Amino acid sequence: MTVSLGMPALPSTRETLPPRPLGEDGLLDRFGRVATDLRISLTDRCNLRCTYCMPAEGLPTQPANQLLQADEIGRLTRIAVQELGVRQVRFTGGEPLLRKDLVDIIAACAALEPRPEISLTTNAIGLSSRAAALAAAGLDRINVSLDTVHAATFLQVTRRPFLERVLAGIDAASAAGLTPVKINAVLLRGVNDDQAADLLAWSLERGHQLRFIEQMPLDADHAWERDTMITAAEIRGRINERFRLEPDEAPRDGAPAELFKVFSPSGGPSLGLVGIIASVSEAFCADCRRTRLTAEGGVRSCLFSHTETDLLGPLRSGASDAELADLWRSAMWAKPAGHGLDTGDFVQPERTMSAIGG
Repeated sequence: MTVSLGMPALPSTRETLPPRPLGEDGLLDRFGRVATDLRISLTDRCNLRCTYCMPAEGLPTQPANQLLQADEIGRLTRIAVQELGVRQVRFTGGEPLLRKDLVDIIAACAALEPRPEISLTTNAIGLSSRAAALAAAGLDRINVSLDTVHAATFLQVTRRPFLERVLAGIDAASAAGLTPVKINAVLLRGVNDDQAADLLAWSLERGHQLRFIEQMPLDADHAWERDTMITAAEIRGRINERFRLEPDEAPRDGAPAELFKVFSPSGGPSLGLVGIIASVSEAFCADCRRTRLTAEGGVRSCLFSHTETDLLGPLRSGASDAELADLWRSAMWAKPAGHGLDTGDFVQPERTMSAIGG
């Protein structure tokens, strides 16, 4: 049974979970989805204060000893890849470049057999001095969060005057071969929504792949409102003011972004690709293939989960690889059909994006 958004109907809160099938080795859920894309948050700290994520004064952070250590990240990543069928690993934050041991973490992941695809989501502050080492360690690709290339708007959104550092980091990533560099942008009404075409033109000129992401209700101030959010339809409309879009014919294959080929209105060959991640207005929960680990070692089956399954406690108490893998499978088996943003009783998670990891 599906609803109009194309995702399975949400189960009743009184529903008892059916037993997990025996002999299933992967991260299967009740709706037939199998998670093969792992997002690991390395820290809850960040050196920006983006208005759609954190308050100006920042948020309390966890003590270092309560976060996953490099060897623990390595072990859980190995279990995910070798025991649970994960094929893609993305390290996130907070801001993962704040981890001094990031190169060692990447190298350990790259040494796994089978080797997963390894990417990093970052704000690129400090990347200019580390991109080459990360590439040498085995990092395949970079996603950079960048909502504008105008310095005044960057300061307004992030509350920090660091645009030049970000741009230098992006240039260094390209030079190190961490390509294609993907740019993640959130449009905010009355702030940068009139700059969508500018950002796309800037990205195309440099060979980067821009991804517009609908603003999601994961902000610390709980100020998100559906009525003020820039929707995917509006994003397409703003792009079409300067460019012409055609759907990309390549299969989406569980990717969060719907891709479009970009053309000049006057014709000619494609200028490149742009993606739109419509998590709210055009939800893609029916084909979600992601599993998440927080910096404290909690499994989240959905970005909007209200519960987590602790792996760090059992790991430090001596749990075997098989026991940790089984806990992870159980967490994903309980994954909800959808995030529920299309229902009238959606409740925003208490944890913010900086604490969860994207």
